Amino acid sequence: MANQDSFIDEVTEDLRRDRLFALMRRYGWIAILAVLLIVGGAAWNEWRKATAQAEAERLGDAIIAALETEDPAARRAALEVVDTSGRPDLAALVGLLTAGADIEGGDLAATLSTLDALAASPEASPLLRDLAALKAVMAGGPTMSPDERITRVQGLALPGAPYRLLALEQIALAEIDRGNVEAALDRLNEISADSTASQGLRNRATQLIVVLGGAPDGA
Repeated sequence: MANQDSFIDEVTEDLRRDRLFALMRRYGWIAILAVLLIVGGAAWNEWRKATAQAEAERLGDAIIAALETEDPAARRAALEVVDTSGRPDLAALVGLLTAGADIEGGDLAATLSTLDALAASPEASPLLRDLAALKAVMAGGPTMSPDERITRVQGLALPGAPYRLLALEQIALAEIDRGNVEAALDRLNEISADSTASQGLRNRATQLIVVLGGAPDGA
């Protein structure tokens, strides 16, 4: 009986082995293909990440090199050749830097044109659009009426807006130009009492309050 059982086990094992080999011959290419796809996918992903990193470094180096240029016109020219295609936020950032070069070079018209275009761009992120709108008012304040300046930034001064306090400062300055001292003081006191305001911004607000004859809240 023992010999018979051993013989049966051997036959069963051979049958299993033959069935396994048959399955391998029939479907083994699927396993090989799966391995190739996994290895190939991993290699492609690593190549893609390395390429993206190299491209980001190249663009970063180009922007840094442009910013190190002291002459505003040369800086603007260097920024203009930075390839930002397919990168709307990078394009907006380069636009902001270009506007900075223009204002430093005394070309207010070019500055406002660039900033207004960025503020209206549907492709740039809201954060960069709002920053462009704020910078346009800050740069072009003397050429804009107080009403226009307030209209441009009042949406940026809403609670929770990222540049709320800076927008309030611009509104306060416009109210001063309007001759509305009380409204200006209200805005300035709001800034000086805000714990999230930077020290520089709080100092500017406090100084203006004193110049206008007011007393900072808590003083």
